[in-house]
Amino acid sequence: MTPDPIDAHVLHAQAGIATFEHLDEVETTMDRARALAADPPTPLPALVVADRQVRGRGRRGARWWQPDGALVASLVLDAGVVAGSPIRPAWSLACGVALAEAIGSVEPGLAPRVRWPNDIEIEGGKLAGILVETVPDGRVIFGFGVNTTGSAAAAPAGIGRRIATVPDLIGRPLPRESVLVAFVPRLVRLLAGMAVDDGLLAARYRPLCALTGQDVTVYRGLGAGVVGDTVHGPCLGIDRSGALVLDTVVGRLHVESGSLSDPAAAWHGEAGA
Repeated sequence: MTPDPIDAHVLHAQAGIATFEHLDEVETTMDRARALAADPPTPLPALVVADRQVRGRGRRGARWWQPDGALVASLVLDAGVVAGSPIRPAWSLACGVALAEAIGSVEPGLAPRVRWPNDIEIEGGKLAGILVETVPDGRVIFGFGVNTTGSAAAAPAGIGRRIATVPDLIGRPLPRESVLVAFVPRLVRLLAGMAVDDGLLAARYRPLCALTGQDVTVYRGLGAGVVGDTVHGPCLGIDRSGALVLDTVVGRLHVESGSLSDPAAAWHGEAGA
């Protein structure tokens, strides 16, 4: 594995990180982040980074694979940072916007786009995934993974064609520390701005939208014991609340939650994993 050090002092000085843990291997960084979030004395923002995550997961029980050494992290923020933005779907989009902007600022040769509700893609391949959770005391955890290293050729059978990695795109990895320094302040500022301007998220999202003008299908109502449905139509972007706007046969529809991936095609890990 190519060394990719992350300096805690740099994160503190340039990204405002108060608590930083860099772990060799974890089941998932979200587990450790939940423990920090549940500990009131832990100074925030708190950031957990791992060099290897063995059971990363996405929304609705799907698994998330990443190359070893890629950027996988969970960021814990105080509830006050997001208090002015009470709509949780918008938090994932805010994280996606800040992360896509950060990646593009570190490597201008990349053109990441945000794929509603929680992915970042390049040339149709998934470069990054996002998972947002709250804990009982109101703290919010932003989990994110970016394929800053590795190759899609090393991915498990059946998912390599769905993903993108930075080295496959530009021939070299992207330094994790640089991405974090660019990302964390952007996210905090964006969340603060959303508290006073309810049009800010849509404005920042618009040039990064991976779906505008495309025909998309949204799978809604997914969950245990829930019979879902689908809606289909050209994407018109998002509205101020973060809902996806579709031009359907029954008129313009604002979809607040759902998935763009067929649940039957979700990857749940390799056999025996």
